[in-house]
Amino acid sequence: MMKYFFQRVLALVITLFIILTVAFLVIRLMPGSIYDSNESLSAEMVKILEDKYHLNDPMIVQYRYFLEDIIVRGDWGTSVAVQPRVPVWEVLGSKIPVTLQLNFISLVIAMPIGIAAGIFAAIYQNTKVDYVISFFVVLFISVPSFIFGSLLQYFLAYKLGWFPIIYNATGVGMAKYLSMVLPITALTFSPVARVTRYLRGELIENLSSEYMLLARTKGLTQLQATVRHSMRNSFVPLANIIIPMFTNILTGSLVVEQIFSVAGVGGLLVASINSSDHTLTIAILIFYSLISLVTILIVDLSYGLIDPRVRIGGGSYD
Repeated sequence: MMKYFFQRVLALVITLFIILTVAFLVIRLMPGSIYDSNESLSAEMVKILEDKYHLNDPMIVQYRYFLEDIIVRGDWGTSVAVQPRVPVWEVLGSKIPVTLQLNFISLVIAMPIGIAAGIFAAIYQNTKVDYVISFFVVLFISVPSFIFGSLLQYFLAYKLGWFPIIYNATGVGMAKYLSMVLPITALTFSPVARVTRYLRGELIENLSSEYMLLARTKGLTQLQATVRHSMRNSFVPLANIIIPMFTNILTGSLVVEQIFSVAGVGGLLVASINSSDHTLTIAILIFYSLISLVTILIVDLSYGLIDPRVRIGGGSYD
C-alpha cells in the first residue's frame, strides 16, 4: 500500500511540474508586458522592472529564474496589478474560503438528493417516476450551471424578490445566508444529476441479482432490500464520481461567482487575466490543478480502502 501511495504521489508531483511549465510558457507568451496595464509607470520604470525580473531575457532564462525562486526560495512572486506587491498566495488565500464554502455546501446538499432520486428511479424503472427523474437528469447535465444561475437570478431575485440579486459578502446572519442560496442552488443541479444517473445504472444491475431475490424472499420490500443490500455494492463504483465531483463544481463556479458577484477565486482569476497579472494567474492555475490531482489520488486510494479486492491497473497494494 505504501509503495503504491508513493508512486502515485510521485506521479502527482511530475504532473504538477508539467502543468506549471505549460502554464508559465502560455502565460509568458501572451502579447504585452506585465506592466503595460499600469499607467502610473513611465517607460523608464517599466524598463527597469522588466530588467529586474528578467522579462527581457530569453524564455528559457526566465523559466530558470522562475523555478529557482519557487524551489530554492519558495517565492511564487507578488501580484503586480490586482493587489500590487502582495504575495500571490496571500491574495489567493483571502479568496479561497468563500469559494470552498459554496462548493462544499452544494456538494453536501446534492449527495442525499441524488442518492434518493437514483434509488427511486431504479426501483420504479420504466415508469412515470423513472421518466420524470430521467428527464431532469438530462436537463441538469446538459445545461451549464451558469445558465441556471442566470435564470434563478432573474426570476427568483429580480422578478419575485425572494433572494438578493448578488452575494452579500459584508452581510451578517440571515442576510448573508439568503444571498448564498441562489449560487449554491445553481451549483447543485449538475452533481445531483450525475449521482442520480450513475446510481440508477448501478442499482438496476444489482436489483436483478440473486442475492436481491433472496432478500425479497425473506420478506423485505423492494425499497428495504435496495437500501440494505444493493446500495452497499453500488457505493464502490460510485466513489469514482463523488470525490472528483468537487473539482467539477469548483471549476463550474468560475462563471457562477461572476454572475452573483462572489469575491472568490473565480473572479480573482478573471481579474488577473484581464490585468495581465501573470504571477497571480499562474498561482491560481496551480491551485486548481493541485485540487484536481489530489482528488484523483484520493479516488485511486479509496478503491483499495472501500474494497480490498480492487487492484487498480492489476497491481497490488502490498
